[in-house]
Amino acid sequence: MSERTAGPGPETSLLDASPDGAAKNGRATGRIAGRIALMLPRYSTYGGVEQFGYRLAKALAARGHSVDFICARQEAETSPGVRVLAVGRPPGSRFLKLLWYLIRAERAVRRGRYDLTLSLGKTWSQDISRMGGGPLSVFWEKSEQSLPPGWPRFSKSLRRRLSPVNLLSLLVERRQFTESSEVIAVSHLVRQWLLKAHPALKPERVSVVYNRPDLERFTAPSPDERDAARRFLAESHGLSLPEPESGRPDPVFIGTASTNFRLKGLEPLIRAVALLPGNACLLAAGGRDSMRYAALAKKLGLGGRVFFLGRVDDMPGFYRALDVFILPTYYDACSNAVLEALASGCRVISARDNGSAFFLDADSVLDDPGDAAAMAEGLRRAMLQGPPPAFAWPDTVESGLDAFVARLEERLAERLSCRTPGKNP
Repeated sequence: MSERTAGPGPETSLLDASPDGAAKNGRATGRIAGRIALMLPRYSTYGGVEQFGYRLAKALAARGHSVDFICARQEAETSPGVRVLAVGRPPGSRFLKLLWYLIRAERAVRRGRYDLTLSLGKTWSQDISRMGGGPLSVFWEKSEQSLPPGWPRFSKSLRRRLSPVNLLSLLVERRQFTESSEVIAVSHLVRQWLLKAHPALKPERVSVVYNRPDLERFTAPSPDERDAARRFLAESHGLSLPEPESGRPDPVFIGTASTNFRLKGLEPLIRAVALLPGNACLLAAGGRDSMRYAALAKKLGLGGRVFFLGRVDDMPGFYRALDVFILPTYYDACSNAVLEALASGCRVISARDNGSAFFLDADSVLDDPGDAAAMAEGLRRAMLQGPPPAFAWPDTVESGLDAFVARLEERLAERLSCRTPGKNP
């Protein structure tokens, strides 16, 4: 485990970050450095919340804060200025692993006497919680809609609600979201879910800072560039994609991407494509088990119109090959794919239970991702509309790592000012 020497305390230093990431005197800024703890079971660059935590710790350390990352296990090299405190992970069940982390992380927080603590997952005590997903009860309700009614849905629900680790998670969640809790949600939708599931939470203590993917990697192509992207996609994945033919409508390429096809509504999407004109083709990126969906496409007579790409490493190229991107998800806190597709010049459709649907027009949002007929109608409109206007991130929406760091530093300054002699706590 790699560690750094603890920096000066908040009572002696006003720090700023130099261009190379080293701390320097920054008294003119009036910003006070503090001792901050981040908590998440894995210190890693693999996974959405893990990558966010890794980048956040690095950014805070570069701005002169003393940063400890309290995790169960370390899976990435330590960033400069970050001290990783790995509390261990015992063998056994998920229940035991979660209970162990809760106890050991709580002990580390009490010993650390931090100025500010941020939870990125499930922890017993914290000053601020970041909600990258919805409450557990909401996830169950939404995701179970993707299962067939009857026994499959009932048995899944029963297993979830009787699982020891889920019962512990619900207990921790109730403690995390009380009247005095402060939360930063990843989307307005997550904030709405959270306030509904935990009525004790004060709305004024739940703010929103969106993730902001690197949209500079995703740009709208010219017609020639779109054709080139399709050729490259076909060659790199060994596909024989339809090409324009004289006297016939040009093919229209609809795309979707997911690691969980069931949750992200691929089955109703395939049924929707079967209701579209014959020039509509579907490209499905990702997924762990495409065989049953390929069988459904064949059964519906969609041979030569539905293509399964498996893992796609060049996602900018994938979006550039599309006319329409659709994510008919049953549950998504805030899909980056929707934002990336918008920046790539695609018409985009998604479902209302996706936090990034906030950035779509109302007629591009599906009320029910299981309604294939309504989905087909939305796709038909999008096919006729052509490329959308260039996407620009709204200035009124807080987003990205810088905004999140600014929110933490505001809270840190408030806490430290209460300790300054002559000020009332």
